[in-house]
Amino acid sequence: MPERKFLAFDLGAESGRAILGTLSGGKLTLEERHRFANPCGKINGHLHWDLIGQWEQLKTGLRKAVVGLNRPLAGIGVDTWGVDFGLVGRGGEILGNPFMYRDARTDGVMQRTFAKVSKDEIFRTTGLQFLQFNSLFQLFAMRESGSPLLEIAETLLFMPDLFNYLFTGQRKSEFSIVSTSQMYDPRRKAWALDLLRKLELPTRIVAEIVPSGTVLGPLTKEVAEECGVGRIPVIAPACHDTGAAVAAVPAEGGDWCYISSGTWSLMGVELPSPIINDKVASYNYTNEGGVGGSIRLLKNIAGMWPLQECRRQWIKEGQEHSYAELTQMAAQARPFTALIDLDYHPILSPGDMPAKIERFCRETAQQAPQNKGEIVRSCLESLALTYRKTLEGLEDILGRKIRTIHIVGGGCQNQLLNQMTADACARPVLAGPIEATAAGNLLVQAMAVGEIKSLEELRKVIRQSFEVNHYKPHDASKWDAAYAKWREKLVKA
Repeated sequence: MPERKFLAFDLGAESGRAILGTLSGGKLTLEERHRFANPCGKINGHLHWDLIGQWEQLKTGLRKAVVGLNRPLAGIGVDTWGVDFGLVGRGGEILGNPFMYRDARTDGVMQRTFAKVSKDEIFRTTGLQFLQFNSLFQLFAMRESGSPLLEIAETLLFMPDLFNYLFTGQRKSEFSIVSTSQMYDPRRKAWALDLLRKLELPTRIVAEIVPSGTVLGPLTKEVAEECGVGRIPVIAPACHDTGAAVAAVPAEGGDWCYISSGTWSLMGVELPSPIINDKVASYNYTNEGGVGGSIRLLKNIAGMWPLQECRRQWIKEGQEHSYAELTQMAAQARPFTALIDLDYHPILSPGDMPAKIERFCRETAQQAPQNKGEIVRSCLESLALTYRKTLEGLEDILGRKIRTIHIVGGGCQNQLLNQMTADACARPVLAGPIEATAAGNLLVQAMAVGEIKSLEELRKVIRQSFEVNHYKPHDASKWDAAYAKWREKLVKA
């Protein structure tokens, strides 16, 4: 296999990166060429993407990526989180600055949507987990507010699709990112246009859906000249960051599940087709798209978000600690002082997270954590218990036992959480690779140009390229008792 170089842009909740990947001899090596802060910003009381700033950072990353290369890049791919979108109008003009999904404009919008189309019908059509920030509800909130942008928009593009449009001029929507929207019918493999019509949402604005691993076209002449590069092919990998991460799970066989661990934890299994039935609906699990047309049956879990928000609050108060320091505090703290429901609505929004945790403890008759170590430990223990509950749901739906848990992404660096997960779930945990999203992005690009022939071959490259750490379960009785206590608190919450 000749050496080929690809560039992945991975936009996460705290930072964005330009990662140069070299594929040679069946192994992938990664080199970070550019990193930048990726905060959202508030305008007129609403949270928005910093579209212009992020676009400039992508071009800077492209310039840095090609320095010293002796041959052109074989491809460029963008991934980021799901559901958020921008609108393109007449003449290709981008209409407004895209909203960020944690904006409060969708508060209460689900119930108002269900007044027009029932919750059951929406699930039966889309097979998607109900979250108030899903694209369907964001779009419905725009209609409710009388946004003039809906009247003049020609095309809706999800955020990675929007960056691909800026790179190429092509208005296409990639399968994995579309599948997060609650506007897609995974059984028909098409936009749920009847659902949009019933909600009086414009159907003319949806773009052509293309598979993961589609070569969209070369960089526009203008972007190529501005960045001092050639007309490099732009490829839609799995543009949803979780879709890219799951492609890079170094698994073999079929008795495993994954956790893509970061700000959000996405826990699920990979299937050939969606499962849309009453049991999936009762668990509020979701069917999202993956590489090769696969389906990721999973649960969206509030992941490292509570810990990240605690850290931000403490920084505001003049007390800055690294994540490693906070994890060390947690390791030394008393176990099971308080157990938290990560679906508790205030926890899902930005703000003073330690105060929200204290509020939940008051409402559930628990003693609140007394110091930073106990707060962080409560977050991590509650996350591990949520994994156990999610695992039980997956096994119930599938009617079979899951024997191994793969954890990939930045969160797999937290060794304390990895061990807690093994203990809580009574399953071995394999942690790594850390850079699963970037690796998946890069290797799906390699599939698109014929360097890799299948998803199985892609995962073989991952196994040959990255170290995986193993965690064996122990302390089962302590976690069984904690799980019973935690489930009781969920009922009372």
